[in-house]
Amino acid sequence: MPLLLPPRESKPRTVGVTMIIDKGLPLGHFADVIESHGDHIDFVKFGWGTSVVTKNFSAKLDVVRDAGIDFYLGGTLFEKYVIQDRFDEFRALCSGYGCRFVEVSNGTIDITNDDKADYVKRLSDDFSVISEVGSKDQATSDTMAPNKWIQYIQADLDAGAVLVTLETREGGKGGICRSNGELRYGLIEEILSAKIDHARLLFEAPSTELQTYFVQRVGSDANLGNISISDIIPLETIRLGLRSETLLEFEPGSRLDD
Repeated sequence: MPLLLPPRESKPRTVGVTMIIDKGLPLGHFADVIESHGDHIDFVKFGWGTSVVTKNFSAKLDVVRDAGIDFYLGGTLFEKYVIQDRFDEFRALCSGYGCRFVEVSNGTIDITNDDKADYVKRLSDDFSVISEVGSKDQATSDTMAPNKWIQYIQADLDAGAVLVTLETREGGKGGICRSNGELRYGLIEEILSAKIDHARLLFEAPSTELQTYFVQRVGSDANLGNISISDIIPLETIRLGLRSETLLEFEPGSRLDD
């Protein structure tokens, strides 16, 4: 008799998506990861501007396409093109790579959130846009009020974003996290209490602690991103209650089972 586990939507998923971040893995290693764990991966984000300096980058794209996995380039690369006033070249770059998805962010450069939403709108005619809310600068993150987060999330959705990413850096700082890596729990509660479809939110969760929290708080179908390659299988066990942190969460009579 099979174990009773929480249901997981089959790929292509609309909820419970996992976005892994590629920081520049060698092609062979990358291909092995995709072949072994592709069933648990919905998106590969090629972090920052790594696509610019990655040898045989097009071969990596062939690997993810063959596996039926979507991909996009890091938002920092978008910001690099924008700050050099080369937005049309960015659009052409993404088209040339055959991107179905693009990421739009302002986590580093000084453009307003209204301007960011305008970029979302301009790109949404040709791509599915994943926007990002939250600053990589710790001081800015710490002082950004929850109502501003909610306002910016809604503005991006209204502009045509299919998902809005809640930023935290791969080191677990900035954005939704404090400088010590602790989640801003009050901020998350206010966002979750707002009239925003949770399926449209992608929570960056690079640590086991953050992954566990969002699965416990939102459910096994929380959309999670910035997942390292070493955490692909561990995250799936967290989602399914096969790890001690969530083992009791999905049992009959548990809080999440109600």
